[in-house]
Formats: sequence, C-alpha cells, structure tokens
Amino acid sequence: MKLFTGLKKIREIERQHLPFLKSLFDFDIVIEIGYAEEQGQPLTLKQLFLLNICSRTTVRRKLVRLIEQGIVIRRKHANDHRASLLMISPSSVKLLGKYGGTLTAIAVSYFK
Repeated sequence: MKLFTGLKKIREIERQHLPFLKSLFDFDIVIEIGYAEEQGQPLTLKQLFLLNICSRTTVRRKLVRLIEQGIVIRRKHANDHRASLLMISPSSVKLLGKYGGTLTAIAVSYFK
C-alpha cells in the first residue's frame, strides 16, 4: 500500500467512526485520559491541565463536550470527594480498540 493511500484510508475511518474527535486536541485529551487509566492512575482535571495539551480554557471546553457526548466519564474520587477522576467510557474504549486494530493492519500492509 502506498503512503497516502494508507493515510487517506485512516482519515476516512476517523471521519466515519470517530466523529467526536474534531481536532488533535480532542484526540490528545482522550489519549492522555485513556493512557492514565491504562496505567492504573486515572487523571483528575487538575492533572489534565498540567499536561499542557492546550490552554486551560480550551481543555475545559473540549472536555465538557466529550463528557456530554459520553466519550469521557467523570467519577468522584473515592478518597478525595473534592476531586473527580476522568475515564474513557467502555463503548469508546471498544471503538478506539477497533480503530487501533485498523491502523495496525494498514501499517503492516504498508511496510510489507
């Protein structure tokens, strides 16, 4: 597979199956929240701000939209009831897993 053919295929999949990722900032926020959750250390909002993905205002605005769409779940911290933990919804994890599998398949066919 040629490079731009693969990239075009990836972009089509993103548009079709991941419409909630409107920008790279959205993608970065979802990846950071998911990564922290995978590591067993779910992020708080403050920790997400400290990653400097973009301005605090932009992070807050994008996070609100992702929560409203059901992509990100906000849960109370068990030990500190003032803080909330951010997690990716199970349905979104499943969808992103399929996306990752597709990326792998495209990459494998490209590097053959």
